Amino acid sequence: MADDRLIVALDFHTMHDVKEFVEKLGDSVSYYKVGMELFYSVGSEVITYLKEQKKSIFLDLKLHDIPNTTAEGLCSLMRLGATMLDVHASGGYTMMKTTAERLQKEAKILGIKRPKLIAITVLTSIDKEDWNGLGQSMEIREQVVRLAKLAKKAGLDGVVSSPQEAAAIRQACGDSFIIVTPGVRMAGASVDDQSRVATPTFALRSGASHLVVGRPIRLADEPKAATENIIKEMETVKS
Repeated sequence: MADDRLIVALDFHTMHDVKEFVEKLGDSVSYYKVGMELFYSVGSEVITYLKEQKKSIFLDLKLHDIPNTTAEGLCSLMRLGATMLDVHASGGYTMMKTTAERLQKEAKILGIKRPKLIAITVLTSIDKEDWNGLGQSMEIREQVVRLAKLAKKAGLDGVVSSPQEAAAIRQACGDSFIIVTPGVRMAGASVDDQSRVATPTFALRSGASHLVVGRPIRLADEPKAATENIIKEMETVKS
């Protein structure tokens, strides 16, 4: 039943809640996102647990620092065994390129497969008012595509963006480029603190390769049923 294009966010801060949730979803989910809330609470324990459950892992810590610090930080995280890692594209071309090259070199030394490395473009919680408040004159979509192209040039595998920008990124960066889209909601559902959202069908048809879904599953009365409903909708769009 699982669809590898669906990444379910583990927005918890205890291993008890994580295990209960993962066991409840069972084989319906093969890919999980571990973010700051969880990783800062339990550390590598959650990565070890998910690997034991044969799950893929997106370790979403959004590193953003000078090139060497970011590169060395990601090398440390790579050793934990996550499937995908990320940095902020706004850290710049040199930071991204240095990190990608350093990860590749370290993975070769360790004799392991390098995890996918993607870049955050513009957070999906940012709306036009927030964007203007940052002093930005360029449209959000234009900046997202610009950052995606920069990430590709730096040797990264893909980006995180809202579903609203997925089509433009796909056109600019090609078929093999990873596009991870948070802010996915079923039609009529609450958008919570997200601003640039879309349904699973819209996101996939626009070019998204992976959908990150958190609260619509975690807060559902029947999380597994909610997951299966999302997967059914996803299946209407070929991978």
